[in-house]
Amino acid sequence: MPRNDATPTLRSIRAEFRPLGDAAIAEHSARFFKTGKGEYGEGDRFLGIRVPVTRKIARRFRNTSLRTTLALLKSAYHEERLLAVLMLVDMFERGDEETRARVIDAYLANTRYINNWDIVDSSAHKIVGAWLETRDRAALDVLAASESLWERRIAMMATYHFIRGGDFDDALRIAKQLLDDDEDLIHKVTGWMLREIGNRDRNALEAFLGRHYRDMPRTMLRYAIEKLPERRRRAYLDGRI
Repeated sequence: MPRNDATPTLRSIRAEFRPLGDAAIAEHSARFFKTGKGEYGEGDRFLGIRVPVTRKIARRFRNTSLRTTLALLKSAYHEERLLAVLMLVDMFERGDEETRARVIDAYLANTRYINNWDIVDSSAHKIVGAWLETRDRAALDVLAASESLWERRIAMMATYHFIRGGDFDDALRIAKQLLDDDEDLIHKVTGWMLREIGNRDRNALEAFLGRHYRDMPRTMLRYAIEKLPERRRRAYLDGRI
């Protein structure tokens, strides 16, 4: 086990992390994250380590260099990629402006490894959204137009940072851009972000729904209206608004 004051290496992190795996958990995770042929997580591999344990290890190795963290991000194992993005989030949140710039550049240059919904959802709003808070947000439109399912999800999930601050414009714009998306995981995250808007400003949500609900995928609509009163939800589902 490395000393607390030692600089963590890829080998030292794996030496502590991998033995925590459990074969039964790994088998369940492989089913849960749809790793079969043709599914969104096809070919992903699991160690069988629970998320709270992964978060604990991320805190333990918070002094890892960006270079080593990125090497971990390129792992074939799902939990190691999740561990890496949790470490990137911590590095970003604790870092100065130069460190944050390095982290966001590295994050966007390595999105092919940020390739499952939990990895995206644990990091996109905390890194991409936070970075863009005071900057031009055109990068979101580029991500939303990507052929990569995960980059499109990053675009939508990043807007959660703005939503939590009461700023809905970018989320609504990206949601509109994703209305015709073919992927269920995009329908879900878009509906989720619309619901978060509705939790803060029902009028803003219903203004968007009034223009677009008939064109929304059913899953997206169901997620978006989940917190509305039952009669109002039923009216949207029945097309009576």
